[in-house]
Amino acid sequence: MSRQHRDWDEDDVRVRPTRSTRPRSKVRPDFTEAIPATVIAVDRGRFTCLADDTEVMAVRARHLGRKGLVVGDRVGIDRPLHDNAYTLVRIVSRDKRRTELRRTADDTDPTERVIVANADQLAIVSSLADPEPSYGFIDRCLVAAFDAGIEPLLILTKSDLASADAVLDSYPGLGFPVITTRRLPDRTLVFDGPLVDLLSGKTTVLVGHSGVGKSTLVNALVPDADRAVGRVNEVTGRGRHTSTSAYGFGFHGGLLIDTPGVRSFGLAHVDVERVIHAFPDLEPGTADCPRSCTHDEAECALDDYVAQQGIDPARLASLRRLLLSMRDQPAV
Repeated sequence: MSRQHRDWDEDDVRVRPTRSTRPRSKVRPDFTEAIPATVIAVDRGRFTCLADDTEVMAVRARHLGRKGLVVGDRVGIDRPLHDNAYTLVRIVSRDKRRTELRRTADDTDPTERVIVANADQLAIVSSLADPEPSYGFIDRCLVAAFDAGIEPLLILTKSDLASADAVLDSYPGLGFPVITTRRLPDRTLVFDGPLVDLLSGKTTVLVGHSGVGKSTLVNALVPDADRAVGRVNEVTGRGRHTSTSAYGFGFHGGLLIDTPGVRSFGLAHVDVERVIHAFPDLEPGTADCPRSCTHDEAECALDDYVAQQGIDPARLASLRRLLLSMRDQPAV
């Protein structure tokens, strides 16, 4: 005889267990056989990866959570490669980053953004004319490179329009290579230096203002790159944003990463005390500075050091502008 519902008690009610994040099995997926790949482009949750000289489209596996992936990340993909270019693969792991090139919107923005990962070399691209070279931008990129442990490389474009002597005189004996580029009458781009040798076998990221010739440089180095290029505005002297996202190209056993033009390079994430390391021509002069010297006070020994060594005073002025702008940022 069945019981009536009015005779039920708590023992008759089956309570389902609450939802738990504990895995149902102790046997977890093993991704040790994942195929190594490198992220070369990011587009709204889709990642273009380069594995064994083959480009594949990938999505991030769920277990990676909200872990961000940027161009240059070394990852593992879980599906064998084949000839079908329209099949999505999963990114199941991300290797620990060796380096991170970061910047903020300005010196007061507490939010830092990783531009690229695992870069060996930062190529600072600056034009000698149209637009004019920005010494402050070059100095900021040098600070970011030294802080991240990345080797700097200065590329001066459009040397057929203006001389590079003024820029070279401002950066004497810095210990990193400087390459100039120019166009011949037939529009061929030539390099006055061993640029190809410097880029071979390394992961290099190109950074610079819009219109300085980053995409033109990539097209000359990688004929199949087909990066969009634009003209410089004759009124404002600024270039247009033709590149909208970073993209990596395989180059002589390495990776060449083109990035969109940036207006500013904030250094809010860099400790003020480490800024001097980006000025190797001035750093020896700090040995005679008083303790806790801010390098912008009357007792600073850098003034006498610059005069004795014949260093361009603009270098010291640039250092002090950087330090002042970073010290004036509000506490967060």
